[in-house]
Amino acid sequence: MFNNLSEKLDKALHVLKGHGSITEVNVAETLKEVRRALLDADVNFKIAKEFTNTVKEKAMGQNVLTTLQPGQLMVKLVKDELTELMGGEAEGLNLSGNPSVILMSGLQGSGKTTFSGKLANFLKNKKTKKPLLVACDVYRPAAVDQLHVVGDQINVEVFSDRGNTDPVAIAKAGVAYAKANGFNVVIIDTAGRLAVDEAMMTEISNIHKAI
Repeated sequence: MFNNLSEKLDKALHVLKGHGSITEVNVAETLKEVRRALLDADVNFKIAKEFTNTVKEKAMGQNVLTTLQPGQLMVKLVKDELTELMGGEAEGLNLSGNPSVILMSGLQGSGKTTFSGKLANFLKNKKTKKPLLVACDVYRPAAVDQLHVVGDQINVEVFSDRGNTDPVAIAKAGVAYAKANGFNVVIIDTAGRLAVDEAMMTEISNIHKAI
């Protein structure tokens, strides 16, 4: 998702990074494309609108149109505002639990399973943790197999319960298995879901409550 957003933002800002003249019109057009890029990345419409309005206000306040490098200043304004939108500062993982449980949630095809493996590998090698991957995607064909392949590649154990179609029960069993076998981090890979899918949103809420 972030790669796609990065590419779309780069295209939107390309006109301002060139050698052409910068005007209020093409600043407005560029910010319209920035808003579209945010919406495509599943950012709430109201937040995307507020974001571009804030950037425009700051741009006009800093006299972007009359600076020597207006395109670069606009890029910096967008970058700074994106950083603020994402929380301003980087937040570390809270690994104080015994075990610590990390619940993966996101859109279909957003790379949760692959990222779960990367995170497990990072925690194992950089944080000296003993992670357990838990396969809770009971809908996508071969999802459990994919997580097992990822686990084998990084030498991290995967807990799964083939045939069980209750992700809440699988998640609880995975955490119990981790406690009984000395794992201090549990990464739970779940099915992709959309905010408009009420049943799937209820499911992820139930998993969260259970673990």
